[in-house]
Amino acid sequence: MDDDDDDSASLTSTIKGTPVRQMAVFLPNRPGAFVSILDLLRASHVVVLGLSVQDSIDNTVVRLIVSDPDTVETLFIEKGIPFNSSDILVVALRNGAEQMPDCLRTLLKAETNIHFIYPLLSQPEGHAALALCVEDNHFGQSVLAKAGFKVLRQEDLSR
Repeated sequence: MDDDDDDSASLTSTIKGTPVRQMAVFLPNRPGAFVSILDLLRASHVVVLGLSVQDSIDNTVVRLIVSDPDTVETLFIEKGIPFNSSDILVVALRNGAEQMPDCLRTLLKAETNIHFIYPLLSQPEGHAALALCVEDNHFGQSVLAKAGFKVLRQEDLSR
């Protein structure tokens, strides 16, 4: 094993904690559907930290990063709300939005695909942050960490 492999392994192993989990909620495209989801989350003391909406004529897919994904999963199951959950990378941008091109360039140089990206609504530790869905979270996390970016964990976002 060469030194680069050692560096990569040590960076990956130093990022401890639970990966950030995103919920994708499938809603009918009708007035009030999303507001009812937000009301349900607020009643359970869950904060929406990140949000992306993809709308079509019949349906809407709402991607959410929340303060308590376990509670949200339980709520959605109990209420019969269609959803799926997946791990996602969240990267802190210490210098704000001006650092976004560097972050994306890092992934480009590593030749990894970004499926979608959106900003977080709240700013962890006062920094802007991006939610990134990449083709391989472990690889993306390692590449970003090696380039000096802080990859956040669920514990960094939850209150």
